[in-house]
Amino acid sequence: MTAVLPEGYTVRSPTKEDAQAVLDLVAAYNTPLIGNADFTLEDAEDQLTEPGFDPERDGRLVFDGDRLVGFGAIYGKGDHRQVDLDIVSLDPVVEQWLLEQAVDRAREFGREYGHVSVQADIVAYRADAERRERLAGWGFGPGTTFHRMRIDHDGPVPAPEVPPGVTVRRGAPDEDSRRAAHAVLNESFEGQFGFSPRTFEEWHAAQENHSAFDWSQLTLLELDGDVVALRSCTNQFVEDENCGYIGRLGVLEKARGKGLAKFLLRDQFAVDAAAGRAGTILHVDTNNPTPALGVYLSVGMQAVLVMEVWRREVTV
Repeated sequence: MTAVLPEGYTVRSPTKEDAQAVLDLVAAYNTPLIGNADFTLEDAEDQLTEPGFDPERDGRLVFDGDRLVGFGAIYGKGDHRQVDLDIVSLDPVVEQWLLEQAVDRAREFGREYGHVSVQADIVAYRADAERRERLAGWGFGPGTTFHRMRIDHDGPVPAPEVPPGVTVRRGAPDEDSRRAAHAVLNESFEGQFGFSPRTFEEWHAAQENHSAFDWSQLTLLELDGDVVALRSCTNQFVEDENCGYIGRLGVLEKARGKGLAKFLLRDQFAVDAAAGRAGTILHVDTNNPTPALGVYLSVGMQAVLVMEVWRREVTV
């Protein structure tokens, strides 16, 4: 059944100036569930200014008078065969209405990009059983599970030894190093759940827009003259948890089994500890085709939060 907004509610497209209101709404939703907002003002601003995000067509705000009661957005990547939905409301009717708007927009993406169907993904905390039940009722099914992994730093952490034959390149100040990172990212993450390869220009614009990132936070590993691994970090969790964050860690298949992932992890632990960070955080897909979860557990990281990605195949 199609959702109808309550009488008197109004709808408009979002702007960057709405970031604080979106943050307040997300905090009101998340805090009772997991004990904190799990979101910052910079996160909200980044979402509302994401390259490729068209506020007029891809976003909706729902108001009861002057009070924001719903936020909905859809984000396409690469060829838009797969899209991410972000829907937040404490009112299930508003949530359903926003979801229906986003699904309609997913169909438009499918027509624009020539797909017969589009995969629409949305995240729910494992703790939010009611939302997971609602998503199932709206045609979504479990896609995969992500664990937020964390390790705490109680003092200095020794820097690990660099693996034999490996050269560490810290920072990506020029286009050549950034293109090398982009190539490793696309190849090492190929086939993983929810990953859509992007052109260098699209990926670069997204990195530039991310307020918690700068190019000094990207590290590359060379083996026999070839770049074979990358680690991309951000300050995404500095404000709320004083933790470093590993956003992407990838190793090319030909270089796996040489301890490069563990080196990159332990190296970042040392970097974060030296910067006075309380810990280091990352997210891992527990259905990852590589044994990533085991690697993270082996270096002392532990799961502190569980999130599920729910997926619906939207027929165009």
